[in-house]
Amino acid sequence: MDMDDLKDRGLVLLGCGKMGSAMLEGWLAGALEPHHVWVRDPKPSDWLQGLDGLHLNQSLPDAPAMVLVAVKPQMMDDALPELRALGNGKTVFLSVAAGTAIAKYEALLGDATPVIRAMPNTPAAVGRGITALVANAKGAPSLPLAEKLLQAVGQTVRLDSEDQMDAVTAVSGSGPAYVFHMIECLAQAGEAQGLDAELALALAKATVGGAGHLAENSPKDPGQLRVDVTSPNGTTEAGLKVLMADLPDLVKRTVAAAADRSRELKG
Repeated sequence: MDMDDLKDRGLVLLGCGKMGSAMLEGWLAGALEPHHVWVRDPKPSDWLQGLDGLHLNQSLPDAPAMVLVAVKPQMMDDALPELRALGNGKTVFLSVAAGTAIAKYEALLGDATPVIRAMPNTPAAVGRGITALVANAKGAPSLPLAEKLLQAVGQTVRLDSEDQMDAVTAVSGSGPAYVFHMIECLAQAGEAQGLDAELALALAKATVGGAGHLAENSPKDPGQLRVDVTSPNGTTEAGLKVLMADLPDLVKRTVAAAADRSRELKG
């Protein structure tokens, strides 16, 4: 299966909320056109309704090349059974639903179903996402196509085992929300020091965005970058003494809570 096969047979999005829309927006920027895509969503956004050529809540192809499952895990039992007829080995199921194991798909769709489980994140909307993938034996041959599709919205990594997915979910899947909250907190702290709210937010957003870009592209590890910008007895050192007293443990507990919830959702 290749990209031409995907275009010929169709891509189905089961659910198109924030994550599904973020990914679809990236794909439509280059890899696909609206008429290649079928979307099943009970409450489609105005943006979806405005995409000329998109098959929105229409009858599905008999054997689409791929079904992207982007519904909430709690809705899985209701959403998948209607697609059981597609669990015949011809259609690949690519799941981005947090906490939903490959075994769940095999139980609902049949053991012959090729399943690829993926965990993207919301920066996919601006082409800066990162997606981790793992597949069952029947889905493994389609991993290159899944990677090519997902690389339209950012980087991809393959996991050694599905057991790693809960940690990935907690770090990169949920991680953007942690960073957004850091921006909020940094801006609020700037306001507390007398800055105008708009200025404080602009400084916080640019600082976090710029530092992230530098960390991603520098040959130095983040620890060395931190040392490089920290002058002895300077302002950065004074701030870091406060931050580093609590942040490492706080982040460990944050990621652990998210990973534990991912594991709970599999039950």
